[in-house]
Amino acid sequence: MFEKKLFDYKGLEVRVSDHANEGILDILNHAVQGSEGGLRFSLQNVAPRISAYKDQIRFVSLYKKNHVTGTVGSCFRVSGQGKLHYPTSYLRYLAFQSTYQSDVGWRKRRKELIKPEKDDSFKQKTLEIFSKPHLLDLKDVFEGDKHIMYAFLESKNERSRNIVNQAGYEYIRSFLTVAFSRFSPHFDKRVVRLRDDEKPGMESLLREFYIDYSFFSNDYSFFGDKYYVLKEGNEIIAGVSAIPSAYKVYDVPGIWGWVMMKVLPKTPYFRRLFRPGEFRYLVFDAIYCKKGEENKLGKLFESVCTAEGFHTGLTWLDDHSQLYDKMRTVVRMGALNRMLNAKPGLVYSKFINLSEKEKEYFYNAPAYISGFDFS
Repeated sequence: MFEKKLFDYKGLEVRVSDHANEGILDILNHAVQGSEGGLRFSLQNVAPRISAYKDQIRFVSLYKKNHVTGTVGSCFRVSGQGKLHYPTSYLRYLAFQSTYQSDVGWRKRRKELIKPEKDDSFKQKTLEIFSKPHLLDLKDVFEGDKHIMYAFLESKNERSRNIVNQAGYEYIRSFLTVAFSRFSPHFDKRVVRLRDDEKPGMESLLREFYIDYSFFSNDYSFFGDKYYVLKEGNEIIAGVSAIPSAYKVYDVPGIWGWVMMKVLPKTPYFRRLFRPGEFRYLVFDAIYCKKGEENKLGKLFESVCTAEGFHTGLTWLDDHSQLYDKMRTVVRMGALNRMLNAKPGLVYSKFINLSEKEKEYFYNAPAYISGFDFS
């Protein structure tokens, strides 16, 4: 493990590390994600998810008097295929100390912390890190290489959008949260857990299914050995990775948000689907379906919920992808999805050393929104 100082400025330090120390974990465990007027929640499984990234995660953290006051994680993987195949880094775990979280506090401290100098401000130096992945001490990542750094943002989160815009990131795609739910899920005998010897074949099916998607990677497709498939005979018709997850939810926007927060937890059936204090759900990741068989995804999802003891699953899909269109029109997703009125998420990218022609493919291709990265 390592931690090193990148630079300092008037009592502040920016450091990079390949692990989350106690200070970083404390901030992340207490951070409220989201923005005012949007979905606000906190993650409940930070440490085990960070450990799953192994040596492929780096934290860039702000220190004041040797104490962490803010951090962001950068998760490395090689993603995409063909003209979309590049080394990439996904940014997540952006969080600040609670005293820095309010909009008023943020504006005040931002002025204090990052006053520009004539030539090279602290703010500019910090933002440049997220355009220079070679500074993060990743194996086989060098200055001058082609690289893509990207982040998923809420459309209502103006603070985060402002930060990535200043860092030179570009908006390229949008996506939506999709929910699956059943009050009393039932198991379909055609559904089984994927065997180890079947994983190479499943990887090939997934690569073919997502061949035209940017940012697709098989790195976490079988996380936790909970990949389920629906078979007909010996043929895999559909498959999905199920990742048990939990949020503590503080606010859901809109009238249906009020119903979900105040009414559903008190009703016998609906509280199976949603409880703000501990919203338990499965993340559905690495979804696969044979073309023309999309209507069987509902049976697969329902069986997985039964097998894992859940009533709800969430996934995130590019809203201009064929998979999203099929899920919306063919699959019976359940009551929670009808109430969820989610606002689009945004994909922002920083293209490093790519030509305009090389960048153009990413504007036109659907983005793979990794459920693992949201778990």
